[in-house]
Formats: sequence, C-alpha cells, structure tokens
Amino acid sequence: MDKKNSRSIKIEKTGVVSSDKMNKTRVVVVERLSRHPLYKKIIRKKNKFYVHDEGNISKVGDMVKIQQIRPLSKMKRWKLIDIIKKGQVK
Repeated sequence: MDKKNSRSIKIEKTGVVSSDKMNKTRVVVVERLSRHPLYKKIIRKKNKFYVHDEGNISKVGDMVKIQQIRPLSKMKRWKLIDIIKKGQVK
C-alpha cells in the first residue's frame, strides 16, 4: 500500500452525544468492550471526542457517526457524518 492511499483512509466511529452546550461542537462518548488481559473479564471502556457539527443539528442522546479529520482547534479532530438515531426528547 503506498502513502497516498494510506492517508485517504478515514477512521469512523459510532457514539452518543453527551453534550451540546457549545456552538458547532458536540461531545460524543464512544463505548467499546475489551477483555482484561489477566482476569479475562469483559470491561466497558469509554472515550470522549469533540466533534464539529456545522449546523448544530445533533442533540443530547442522539446516536451519531463521526469521522476523523484534520485538526480544527485544540481538541476537535472529528466531524459529524450522520445521525443514526434520534435521542429521547423530555
């Protein structure tokens, strides 16, 4: 695989919006399962990603698909691709 093709591969993740208080920025929590190396118990691990949402279309509780991009600010390296499922409205 040459360098040109390896740079064009974009990483995508699926997570839930946990905060929509910032303008054009969402905090998305991505949860994954992993097995403990010694005890073999399955553990839930969570990561927070700051996501660029140009139209402010996602809300707290929405399940979204995000894609890795170039750095937009100090913490934003992801952009919103699609809203998979809308969250519960209170």
